[in-house]
Amino acid sequence: MPAEVPVTSESMDKVDVAYESLAQGDNHAAIEKMRNSELVKSGDPAALINLGTAYARVGMVEKARESFEAAATSEDRYMLELADGSWVDSRRAARTAQRNLLENSAFASR
Repeated sequence: MPAEVPVTSESMDKVDVAYESLAQGDNHAAIEKMRNSELVKSGDPAALINLGTAYARVGMVEKARESFEAAATSEDRYMLELADGSWVDSRRAARTAQRNLLENSAFASR
């Protein structure tokens, strides 16, 4: 898998960050839902990480990298719940996703 597991939002019932689409493997639906969303435009880390995850899964590595970088440098910062139930700082989650993307991209190019 090219990137981290998708993140849920700590206010999942209030904010849609395309978690369900990602969890079901419908990456194109997640991209369509998120790429022009207000959350992405405003720099929401969860939305950007999930968008980057969807891009990575469909092979759009540069767009994934841009999304993860935007999440890592976002002015917003908070704890995110990962799909496995663990909690992590949004910047750390974004940096981990970036690192995984680079490692998997390097491996794929060999």
